[in-house]
Amino acid sequence: MDNYVIEMLHITKEFAGFKANDDITLQLKKGEIHALLGENGAGKSTLMSVLFGLYQAEKGKILKNGEEVTINNPNDANRLGIGMVHQHFKLVEIFTVLENIILGVEPNAMGVLQKKDARKKVIELSKQYGLQVDPDAIIENISVGMQQRVEILKMLYRNNEILIFDEPTAVLTPQEIDELIEIMRGFAKEGKSILFITHKLNEIMSVADRCTVLRKGKYMGTVEIKDTTKEELSRMMVGRDVSFKVQKDEPNIGEVLLSVKNITMPSKINKKNAVKDVSFDVKAGEIVCLAGIEGNGQSEVISAITGLERVKEGTVTLAGKDITKLNIREKTKTGLSHIPEDRHKHGLVLDYSLEENMVLQRYWQPRFQHNGFIKKKEMRDYTEGLIKQYDIRSGHGPTSSARGMSGGNQQKAIIARELDKEHELLIAVQPTRGLDVGAIEFIHKQLVATRDAGKGVLLMSFELDEVMNISDRILVMYEGEIVGELNPKDTTVQELGLYMSGAKRSRKEKGHAK
Repeated sequence: MDNYVIEMLHITKEFAGFKANDDITLQLKKGEIHALLGENGAGKSTLMSVLFGLYQAEKGKILKNGEEVTINNPNDANRLGIGMVHQHFKLVEIFTVLENIILGVEPNAMGVLQKKDARKKVIELSKQYGLQVDPDAIIENISVGMQQRVEILKMLYRNNEILIFDEPTAVLTPQEIDELIEIMRGFAKEGKSILFITHKLNEIMSVADRCTVLRKGKYMGTVEIKDTTKEELSRMMVGRDVSFKVQKDEPNIGEVLLSVKNITMPSKINKKNAVKDVSFDVKAGEIVCLAGIEGNGQSEVISAITGLERVKEGTVTLAGKDITKLNIREKTKTGLSHIPEDRHKHGLVLDYSLEENMVLQRYWQPRFQHNGFIKKKEMRDYTEGLIKQYDIRSGHGPTSSARGMSGGNQQKAIIARELDKEHELLIAVQPTRGLDVGAIEFIHKQLVATRDAGKGVLLMSFELDEVMNISDRILVMYEGEIVGELNPKDTTVQELGLYMSGAKRSRKEKGHAK
Protein backbone atom coordinates (compact mmCIF):
# COMPACT_ATOMS: atom_id res chain seq x y z
CA MET A 1 0.00 0.00 0.00
CA ASP A 2 1.28 3.48 -0.94
CA ASN A 3 2.48 5.64 1.94
CA TYR A 4 0.60 8.89 1.35
CA VAL A 5 1.52 11.77 3.66
CA ILE A 6 -1.28 13.99 2.25
CA GLU A 7 -4.49 13.01 0.47
CA MET A 8 -6.95 15.55 -0.92
CA LEU A 9 -10.00 13.50 -1.84
CA HIS A 10 -12.83 14.73 -4.12
CA ILE A 11 -12.19 18.42 -3.38
CA THR A 12 -14.72 20.89 -4.77
CA LYS A 13 -14.24 24.65 -4.27
CA GLU A 14 -16.72 27.19 -5.64
CA PHE A 15 -16.67 30.96 -5.98
CA ALA A 16 -20.14 32.45 -6.52
CA GLY A 17 -21.29 29.38 -8.42
CA PHE A 18 -18.05 29.00 -10.42
CA LYS A 19 -16.26 25.71 -9.69
CA ALA A 20 -12.54 26.48 -9.48
CA ASN A 21 -11.95 22.88 -8.28
CA ASP A 22 -14.44 20.24 -9.42
CA ASP A 23 -14.07 16.85 -7.64
CA ILE A 24 -10.25 16.79 -7.60
CA THR A 25 -8.19 14.08 -5.91
CA LEU A 26 -4.46 14.52 -5.24
CA GLN A 27 -2.26 12.10 -3.27
CA LEU A 28 1.26 13.02 -2.12
CA LYS A 29 3.78 10.34 -1.15
CA LYS A 30 6.35 10.89 1.59
CA GLY A 31 9.69 12.07 0.18
CA GLU A 32 8.47 12.72 -3.36
CA ILE A 33 8.45 15.80 -5.58
CA HIS A 34 4.92 15.92 -7.00
CA ALA A 35 4.22 18.43 -9.79
CA LEU A 36 0.81 20.04 -10.24
CA LEU A 37 0.35 21.07 -13.86
CA GLY A 38 -2.45 22.96 -15.60
CA GLU A 39 -3.36 25.93 -17.76
CA ASN A 40 -3.74 29.41 -16.31
CA GLY A 41 -6.92 29.37 -14.26
CA ALA A 42 -7.07 25.55 -14.13
CA GLY A 43 -7.44 25.65 -10.33
CA LYS A 44 -3.91 24.75 -9.19
CA SER A 45 -3.35 27.65 -6.79
CA THR A 46 -6.92 27.33 -5.49
CA LEU A 47 -6.35 23.65 -4.66
CA MET A 48 -3.11 24.45 -2.82
CA SER A 49 -4.81 27.33 -1.00
CA VAL A 50 -7.38 24.80 0.27
CA LEU A 51 -4.55 22.60 1.55
CA PHE A 52 -2.87 25.61 3.22
CA GLY A 53 -6.10 26.78 4.86
CA LEU A 54 -6.60 30.00 2.89
CA TYR A 55 -9.84 28.56 1.48
CA GLN A 56 -12.23 25.90 2.75
CA ALA A 57 -13.67 23.40 0.27
CA GLU A 58 -17.44 22.90 -0.09
CA LYS A 59 -16.94 19.16 -0.65
CA GLY A 60 -14.21 16.61 -0.06
CA LYS A 61 -11.76 15.86 2.73
CA ILE A 62 -8.05 16.10 3.54
CA LEU A 63 -6.08 13.27 5.14
CA LYS A 64 -2.63 13.45 6.71
CA ASN A 65 -0.91 10.09 7.19
CA GLY A 66 -4.28 8.40 6.69
CA GLU A 67 -6.21 10.45 9.28
CA GLU A 68 -8.73 13.14 8.36
CA VAL A 69 -7.71 16.66 9.39
CA THR A 70 -9.41 20.06 9.46
CA ILE A 71 -7.46 23.05 8.12
CA ASN A 72 -9.34 26.29 8.78
CA ASN A 73 -6.41 28.69 8.36
CA PRO A 74 -2.63 28.79 7.67
CA ASN A 75 -1.89 28.40 11.40
CA ASP A 76 -3.65 25.01 11.31
CA ALA A 77 -1.60 24.11 8.23
CA ASN A 78 1.65 25.08 9.95
CA ARG A 79 0.76 22.98 13.00
CA LEU A 80 0.33 20.02 10.64
CA GLY A 81 3.75 20.71 9.11
CA ILE A 82 2.42 22.22 5.88
CA GLY A 83 4.20 25.31 4.49
CA MET A 84 3.69 27.31 1.30
CA VAL A 85 5.76 29.63 -0.87
CA HIS A 86 3.19 31.71 -2.76
CA GLN A 87 3.52 32.85 -6.36
CA HIS A 88 3.41 36.45 -5.14
CA PHE A 89 5.48 36.47 -1.98
CA LYS A 90 3.84 37.24 1.37
CA LEU A 91 6.59 39.43 2.80
CA VAL A 92 6.52 42.78 4.65
CA GLU A 93 8.78 44.92 2.48
CA ILE A 94 9.90 47.34 5.21
CA PHE A 95 10.83 44.52 7.62
CA THR A 96 14.20 42.78 7.70
CA VAL A 97 14.82 39.23 6.47
CA LEU A 98 14.94 37.98 10.07
CA GLU A 99 11.73 39.78 11.07
CA ASN A 100 9.86 38.26 8.11
CA ILE A 101 11.07 34.74 8.86
CA ILE A 102 9.95 34.79 12.50
CA LEU A 103 6.75 36.80 11.93
CA GLY A 104 3.87 34.98 13.64
CA VAL A 105 6.10 32.62 15.63
CA GLU A 106 8.27 35.20 17.39
CA PRO A 107 10.40 33.71 20.20
CA ASN A 108 9.85 35.64 23.41
CA ALA A 109 10.56 35.51 27.12
CA MET A 110 8.16 37.34 29.43
CA GLY A 111 6.81 39.19 26.40
CA VAL A 112 10.26 40.34 25.25
CA LEU A 113 11.30 39.40 21.71
CA GLN A 114 14.37 37.10 21.69
CA LYS A 115 16.01 37.86 18.38
CA LYS A 116 19.42 36.40 19.27
CA ASP A 117 18.25 32.78 19.32
CA ALA A 118 16.12 33.30 16.21
CA ARG A 119 19.08 34.82 14.33
CA LYS A 120 21.25 31.84 15.29
CA LYS A 121 18.64 29.36 14.04
CA VAL A 122 18.11 31.27 10.76
CA ILE A 123 21.87 31.41 10.07
CA GLU A 124 22.21 27.68 10.82
CA LEU A 125 19.31 26.84 8.49
CA SER A 126 20.67 29.06 5.71
CA LYS A 127 24.06 27.33 5.90
CA GLN A 128 22.56 23.84 6.15
CA TYR A 129 20.43 24.25 3.02
CA GLY A 130 22.65 26.58 0.98
CA LEU A 131 20.19 29.47 1.32
CA GLN A 132 22.58 32.25 2.24
CA VAL A 133 20.80 35.48 3.23
CA ASP A 134 21.64 38.61 5.19
CA PRO A 135 19.31 38.53 8.25
CA ASP A 136 19.48 42.33 8.58
CA ALA A 137 18.73 43.20 4.95
CA ILE A 138 15.45 45.03 4.26
CA ILE A 139 13.15 43.00 1.99
CA GLU A 140 12.51 45.84 -0.47
CA ASN A 141 16.28 46.14 -1.07
CA ILE A 142 16.97 42.50 -2.01
CA SER A 143 16.44 40.63 -5.28
CA VAL A 144 13.42 38.50 -6.08
CA GLY A 145 15.59 35.38 -5.85
CA MET A 146 16.69 36.39 -2.35
CA GLN A 147 13.08 37.06 -1.35
CA GLN A 148 12.20 33.52 -2.40
CA ARG A 149 14.99 32.21 -0.18
CA VAL A 150 13.38 34.09 2.70
CA GLU A 151 10.03 32.41 1.96
CA ILE A 152 11.70 28.97 1.94
CA LEU A 153 13.49 29.74 5.22
CA LYS A 154 10.11 30.71 6.73
CA MET A 155 8.94 27.14 6.07
CA LEU A 156 12.14 25.58 7.40
CA TYR A 157 12.06 27.77 10.52
CA ARG A 158 8.61 26.35 11.27
CA ASN A 159 9.86 22.77 10.75
CA ASN A 160 7.42 22.18 7.88
CA GLU A 161 7.63 18.72 6.31
CA ILE A 162 5.14 19.25 3.47
CA LEU A 163 6.35 22.09 1.24
CA ILE A 164 4.12 23.76 -1.37
CA PHE A 165 5.86 25.80 -4.08
CA ASP A 166 3.43 27.87 -6.18
CA GLU A 167 5.12 28.79 -9.49
CA PRO A 168 8.49 29.02 -7.71
CA THR A 169 10.59 29.64 -10.84
CA ALA A 170 8.33 32.20 -12.54
CA VAL A 171 10.44 35.18 -11.43
CA LEU A 172 13.88 33.55 -11.19
CA THR A 173 16.93 33.70 -13.45
CA PRO A 174 18.19 30.45 -15.05
CA GLN A 175 20.98 30.21 -12.45
CA GLU A 176 18.52 30.70 -9.58
CA ILE A 177 16.22 28.05 -11.09
CA ASP A 178 19.07 25.53 -11.13
CA GLU A 179 19.84 26.37 -7.49
CA LEU A 180 16.18 25.96 -6.46
CA ILE A 181 15.87 22.59 -8.21
CA GLU A 182 18.94 21.33 -6.33
CA ILE A 183 17.45 22.61 -3.05
CA MET A 184 14.18 20.78 -3.78
CA ARG A 185 16.06 17.56 -4.52
CA GLY A 186 17.89 17.95 -1.20
CA PHE A 187 14.57 18.39 0.65
CA ALA A 188 13.17 15.22 -0.94
CA LYS A 189 16.26 13.20 0.03
CA GLU A 190 15.71 14.33 3.63
CA GLY A 191 12.20 12.90 3.52
CA LYS A 192 10.31 16.16 3.02
CA SER A 193 7.37 15.99 0.60
CA ILE A 194 7.04 18.67 -2.08
CA LEU A 195 4.06 19.89 -4.10
CA PHE A 196 5.37 21.90 -7.03
CA ILE A 197 3.00 24.05 -9.13
CA THR A 198 4.51 24.98 -12.47
CA HIS A 199 3.85 25.52 -16.19
CA LYS A 200 7.39 24.64 -17.21
CA LEU A 201 7.49 21.15 -18.65
CA ASN A 202 11.30 20.97 -18.75
CA GLU A 203 11.43 21.51 -14.98
CA ILE A 204 8.79 18.85 -14.36
CA MET A 205 10.69 16.34 -16.48
CA SER A 206 13.96 17.09 -14.69
CA VAL A 207 12.89 17.21 -11.03
CA ALA A 208 9.45 15.66 -10.42
CA ASP A 209 8.64 12.05 -9.54
CA ARG A 210 4.95 12.24 -10.45
CA CYS A 211 2.64 14.84 -11.98
CA THR A 212 -1.08 15.53 -11.49
CA VAL A 213 -2.73 17.44 -14.34
CA LEU A 214 -5.77 19.75 -14.05
CA ARG A 215 -7.77 21.27 -16.89
CA LYS A 216 -10.52 23.85 -16.36
CA GLY A 217 -10.92 22.86 -12.73
CA LYS A 218 -11.16 19.12 -13.39
CA TYR A 219 -8.78 16.23 -12.65
CA MET A 220 -7.14 14.85 -15.82
CA GLY A 221 -4.96 12.19 -14.19
CA THR A 222 -1.68 11.50 -12.39
CA VAL A 223 1.34 10.10 -14.26
CA GLU A 224 4.81 8.81 -13.41
CA ILE A 225 7.35 11.19 -14.97
CA LYS A 226 9.65 8.35 -16.05
CA ASP A 227 6.77 6.95 -18.15
CA THR A 228 5.68 10.14 -19.94
CA THR A 229 6.91 12.91 -22.28
CA LYS A 230 6.57 16.71 -22.52
CA GLU A 231 4.23 16.26 -25.48
CA GLU A 232 1.90 13.94 -23.56
CA LEU A 233 1.81 16.29 -20.56
CA SER A 234 1.00 19.29 -22.77
CA ARG A 235 -1.85 17.36 -24.43
CA MET A 236 -3.27 16.45 -21.02
CA MET A 237 -3.00 20.09 -19.94
CA VAL A 238 -4.49 21.95 -22.93
CA GLY A 239 -6.30 19.18 -24.80
CA ARG A 240 -4.34 19.55 -28.04
CA ASP A 241 -0.84 19.33 -29.51
CA VAL A 242 1.37 22.35 -28.77
CA SER A 243 4.32 23.52 -30.87
CA PHE A 244 7.43 24.17 -28.80
CA LYS A 245 9.24 25.85 -31.72
CA VAL A 246 8.52 29.48 -32.66
CA GLN A 247 7.56 29.72 -36.34
CA LYS A 248 8.82 32.91 -37.99
CA ASP A 249 10.12 34.07 -41.36
CA GLU A 250 13.17 36.23 -41.96
CA PRO A 251 12.56 39.77 -40.66
CA ASN A 252 11.78 42.61 -43.06
CA ILE A 253 13.74 45.32 -41.26
CA GLY A 254 12.91 48.98 -41.83
CA GLU A 255 13.87 52.35 -40.34
CA VAL A 256 15.01 53.00 -36.78
CA LEU A 257 12.00 53.29 -34.44
CA LEU A 258 13.66 53.49 -31.03
CA SER A 259 17.01 55.16 -30.47
CA VAL A 260 18.61 55.04 -27.03
CA LYS A 261 21.68 57.28 -26.79
CA ASN A 262 24.22 57.32 -23.95
CA ILE A 263 21.73 56.39 -21.23
CA THR A 264 23.00 56.42 -17.65
CA MET A 265 20.72 55.41 -14.79
CA PRO A 266 21.40 55.38 -11.02
CA SER A 267 21.21 52.26 -8.87
CA LYS A 268 18.50 51.96 -6.21
CA ILE A 269 20.72 49.76 -4.06
CA ASN A 270 24.01 51.69 -3.93
CA LYS A 271 25.61 54.94 -5.07
CA LYS A 272 26.92 53.45 -8.32
CA ASN A 273 25.20 53.68 -11.69
CA ALA A 274 23.04 50.70 -12.68
CA VAL A 275 23.31 51.64 -16.38
CA LYS A 276 26.50 53.14 -17.78
CA ASP A 277 26.42 55.12 -21.05
CA VAL A 278 24.31 52.58 -22.99
CA SER A 279 23.27 53.13 -26.62
CA PHE A 280 21.28 50.93 -29.01
CA ASP A 281 18.57 51.06 -31.70
CA VAL A 282 15.45 49.02 -32.42
CA LYS A 283 14.22 49.07 -36.01
CA ALA A 284 10.80 48.49 -37.50
CA GLY A 285 10.20 44.82 -38.25
CA GLU A 286 12.63 43.30 -35.74
CA ILE A 287 12.59 41.75 -32.28
CA VAL A 288 15.56 42.87 -30.18
CA CYS A 289 16.12 41.15 -26.84
CA LEU A 290 17.88 42.61 -23.82
CA ALA A 291 19.37 39.54 -22.16
CA GLY A 292 21.31 39.19 -18.94
CA ILE A 293 21.24 37.89 -15.40
CA GLU A 294 18.81 39.85 -13.21
CA GLY A 295 20.32 42.98 -11.70
CA ASN A 296 22.64 43.93 -14.56
CA GLY A 297 20.77 47.05 -15.66
CA GLN A 298 18.12 45.72 -18.03
CA SER A 299 15.22 46.78 -15.80
CA GLU A 300 16.66 50.29 -15.42
CA VAL A 301 17.00 50.63 -19.21
CA ILE A 302 13.34 49.67 -19.61
CA SER A 303 12.36 52.15 -16.86
CA ALA A 304 14.25 54.92 -18.68
CA ILE A 305 12.45 54.23 -21.97
CA THR A 306 8.96 53.81 -20.51
CA GLY A 307 9.13 56.70 -18.03
CA LEU A 308 8.92 54.63 -14.84
CA GLU A 309 12.17 56.33 -13.76
CA ARG A 310 13.75 59.67 -14.66
CA VAL A 311 16.72 59.49 -17.00
CA LYS A 312 19.94 60.64 -15.33
CA GLU A 313 21.86 61.19 -18.58
CA GLY A 314 21.19 60.49 -22.26
CA THR A 315 18.22 60.61 -24.62
CA VAL A 316 15.41 58.34 -25.82
CA THR A 317 13.89 58.91 -29.26
CA LEU A 318 10.77 57.14 -30.58
CA ALA A 319 9.76 57.49 -34.24
CA GLY A 320 11.97 60.56 -34.54
CA LYS A 321 10.54 62.32 -31.47
CA ASP A 322 12.54 62.96 -28.29
CA ILE A 323 10.48 61.30 -25.53
CA THR A 324 13.14 61.41 -22.80
CA LYS A 325 11.25 63.79 -20.51
CA LEU A 326 7.67 62.99 -21.49
CA ASN A 327 5.34 61.51 -18.88
CA ILE A 328 3.95 58.00 -19.27
CA ARG A 329 0.65 59.02 -20.89
CA GLU A 330 2.46 61.22 -23.41
CA LYS A 331 4.82 58.36 -24.23
CA THR A 332 1.84 56.07 -24.71
CA LYS A 333 0.29 58.56 -27.14
CA THR A 334 3.57 58.68 -29.07
CA GLY A 335 3.16 54.99 -29.89
CA LEU A 336 4.61 53.01 -26.98
CA SER A 337 3.05 49.85 -25.54
CA HIS A 338 4.55 48.28 -22.43
CA ILE A 339 4.09 44.84 -20.85
CA PRO A 340 5.74 45.55 -17.47
CA GLU A 341 7.99 43.34 -15.35
CA ASP A 342 5.81 43.61 -12.24
CA ARG A 343 2.18 43.07 -13.25
CA HIS A 344 0.85 44.00 -9.81
CA LYS A 345 2.86 47.17 -9.29
CA HIS A 346 2.90 48.58 -12.83
CA GLY A 347 0.45 46.54 -14.91
CA LEU A 348 -2.90 46.52 -13.12
CA VAL A 349 -4.99 48.35 -10.57
CA LEU A 350 -5.83 45.23 -8.58
CA ASP A 351 -9.01 46.56 -6.98
CA TYR A 352 -10.43 47.68 -10.34
CA SER A 353 -12.52 45.34 -12.47
CA LEU A 354 -11.06 43.63 -15.51
CA GLU A 355 -12.96 45.97 -17.86
CA GLU A 356 -11.68 49.06 -16.05
CA ASN A 357 -8.13 47.77 -16.33
CA MET A 358 -8.54 47.13 -20.05
CA VAL A 359 -9.22 50.81 -20.78
CA LEU A 360 -6.72 52.29 -18.31
CA GLN A 361 -4.65 53.88 -21.07
CA ARG A 362 -7.54 54.72 -23.37
CA TYR A 363 -10.50 55.80 -21.23
CA TRP A 364 -10.11 59.44 -22.31
CA GLN A 365 -10.59 58.57 -26.00
CA PRO A 366 -13.96 59.41 -27.59
CA ARG A 367 -14.63 55.70 -28.07
CA PHE A 368 -14.80 55.16 -24.30
CA GLN A 369 -16.07 58.48 -22.90
CA HIS A 370 -18.49 61.28 -23.68
CA ASN A 371 -18.32 64.61 -21.85
CA GLY A 372 -16.19 63.03 -19.14
CA PHE A 373 -18.48 60.03 -18.53
CA ILE A 374 -17.33 56.49 -19.30
CA LYS A 375 -19.35 54.62 -21.90
CA LYS A 376 -19.98 51.51 -19.85
CA LYS A 377 -21.45 49.43 -22.68
CA GLU A 378 -18.58 50.25 -25.03
CA MET A 379 -16.05 49.40 -22.31
CA ARG A 380 -17.78 46.07 -21.61
CA ASP A 381 -18.16 45.09 -25.26
CA TYR A 382 -14.50 45.91 -25.88
CA THR A 383 -13.38 43.83 -22.90
CA GLU A 384 -15.56 40.87 -23.87
CA GLY A 385 -13.92 40.90 -27.30
CA LEU A 386 -10.44 40.78 -25.78
CA ILE A 387 -11.47 38.06 -23.30
CA LYS A 388 -12.55 35.89 -26.22
CA GLN A 389 -9.53 36.68 -28.42
CA TYR A 390 -6.93 36.08 -25.68
CA ASP A 391 -8.77 33.39 -23.69
CA ILE A 392 -8.72 35.40 -20.45
CA ARG A 393 -10.43 33.33 -17.76
CA SER A 394 -12.10 34.84 -14.70
CA GLY A 395 -15.09 34.11 -12.52
CA HIS A 396 -17.30 37.00 -13.69
CA GLY A 397 -15.91 38.02 -17.07
CA PRO A 398 -15.50 41.79 -17.55
CA THR A 399 -16.74 42.62 -14.04
CA SER A 400 -14.25 40.30 -12.29
CA SER A 401 -11.88 41.91 -9.81
CA ALA A 402 -8.33 41.91 -11.21
CA ARG A 403 -7.07 40.89 -7.77
CA GLY A 404 -9.13 37.70 -7.80
CA MET A 405 -7.78 36.45 -11.15
CA SER A 406 -4.96 33.92 -11.44
CA GLY A 407 -1.48 35.32 -12.11
CA GLY A 408 -1.42 33.91 -15.63
CA ASN A 409 -4.79 35.43 -16.52
CA GLN A 410 -3.69 38.78 -15.09
CA GLN A 411 -0.71 38.57 -17.44
CA LYS A 412 -2.90 37.72 -20.42
CA ALA A 413 -5.12 40.72 -19.65
CA ILE A 414 -2.13 43.10 -19.72
CA ILE A 415 -0.82 41.56 -22.95
CA ALA A 416 -4.25 41.87 -24.59
CA ARG A 417 -4.53 45.54 -23.59
CA GLU A 418 -1.02 46.47 -24.76
CA LEU A 419 -1.13 44.58 -28.05
CA ASP A 420 -4.58 45.84 -28.98
CA LYS A 421 -3.94 49.57 -28.62
CA GLU A 422 -2.17 51.44 -31.41
CA HIS A 423 1.60 51.38 -31.07
CA GLU A 424 4.83 51.62 -33.03
CA LEU A 425 7.02 49.98 -30.40
CA LEU A 426 6.12 47.15 -28.03
CA ILE A 427 8.28 46.74 -24.94
CA ALA A 428 7.65 43.25 -23.58
CA VAL A 429 9.28 42.45 -20.23
CA GLN A 430 9.02 38.77 -19.32
CA PRO A 431 5.77 38.56 -21.35
CA THR A 432 5.28 34.82 -20.82
CA ARG A 433 6.07 34.77 -17.11
CA GLY A 434 3.65 32.43 -15.36
CA LEU A 435 1.89 31.35 -18.57
CA ASP A 436 1.16 27.77 -19.61
CA VAL A 437 2.56 26.25 -22.81
CA GLY A 438 -0.60 26.93 -24.80
CA ALA A 439 -0.63 30.60 -23.79
CA ILE A 440 3.13 30.93 -24.42
CA GLU A 441 2.67 29.55 -27.94
CA PHE A 442 -0.10 32.12 -28.55
CA ILE A 443 1.88 35.08 -27.14
CA HIS A 444 4.97 34.20 -29.17
CA LYS A 445 2.80 34.21 -32.30
CA GLN A 446 1.47 37.65 -31.32
CA LEU A 447 4.98 39.04 -30.84
CA VAL A 448 6.06 37.72 -34.24
CA ALA A 449 2.86 39.11 -35.82
CA THR A 450 3.64 42.51 -34.26
CA ARG A 451 7.12 42.38 -35.82
CA ASP A 452 5.74 41.28 -39.20
CA ALA A 453 3.27 44.19 -39.16
CA GLY A 454 6.28 46.53 -39.30
CA LYS A 455 6.37 47.39 -35.60
CA GLY A 456 9.41 47.21 -33.36
CA VAL A 457 9.62 44.83 -30.40
CA LEU A 458 12.04 45.26 -27.49
CA LEU A 459 11.95 42.05 -25.44
CA MET A 460 13.46 41.50 -22.01
CA SER A 461 13.48 37.90 -20.87
CA PHE A 462 15.32 35.61 -18.46
CA GLU A 463 14.09 32.50 -20.33
CA LEU A 464 17.07 31.51 -22.48
CA ASP A 465 14.96 29.31 -24.77
CA GLU A 466 12.63 32.25 -25.37
CA VAL A 467 15.57 34.59 -26.03
CA MET A 468 17.08 32.20 -28.58
CA ASN A 469 13.81 31.24 -30.29
CA ILE A 470 12.07 34.57 -30.75
CA SER A 471 14.80 37.22 -31.05
CA ASP A 472 16.23 38.56 -34.29
CA ARG A 473 19.05 40.24 -32.38
CA ILE A 474 20.32 39.79 -28.80
CA LEU A 475 21.97 42.53 -26.73
CA VAL A 476 23.63 41.12 -23.63
CA MET A 477 23.98 43.34 -20.56
CA TYR A 478 26.51 42.82 -17.78
CA GLU A 479 27.14 45.25 -14.93
CA GLY A 480 25.24 48.06 -16.64
CA GLU A 481 26.91 47.78 -20.04
CA ILE A 482 26.14 46.06 -23.34
CA VAL A 483 28.93 43.49 -23.63
CA GLY A 484 27.68 41.55 -26.64
CA GLU A 485 25.49 41.85 -29.73
CA LEU A 486 24.57 38.37 -30.98
CA ASN A 487 22.60 36.79 -33.79
CA PRO A 488 20.66 33.84 -32.30
CA LYS A 489 21.31 31.84 -35.49
CA ASP A 490 25.08 32.12 -34.98
CA THR A 491 25.35 31.52 -31.25
CA THR A 492 24.52 28.91 -28.60
CA VAL A 493 22.92 28.99 -25.16
CA GLN A 494 26.35 28.21 -23.71
CA GLU A 495 27.99 31.17 -25.45
CA LEU A 496 25.11 33.43 -24.42
CA GLY A 497 25.67 32.28 -20.83
CA LEU A 498 29.35 33.29 -21.04
CA TYR A 499 28.40 36.83 -22.08
CA MET A 500 25.72 37.01 -19.37
CA SER A 501 28.23 36.01 -16.68
CA GLY A 502 30.79 38.58 -17.86
CA ALA A 503 33.27 35.91 -18.95
CA LYS A 504 33.17 37.12 -22.56
CA ARG A 505 32.84 40.50 -24.31
CA SER A 506 32.54 41.12 -28.03
CA ARG A 507 32.89 44.90 -28.34
CA LYS A 508 35.78 47.22 -27.68
CA GLU A 509 33.40 50.14 -27.36
CA LYS A 510 31.47 49.01 -24.26
CA GLY A 511 27.83 49.95 -23.81
CA HIS A 512 27.04 50.59 -27.47
CA ALA A 513 25.12 48.54 -30.02
CA LYS A 514 23.54 49.28 -33.37
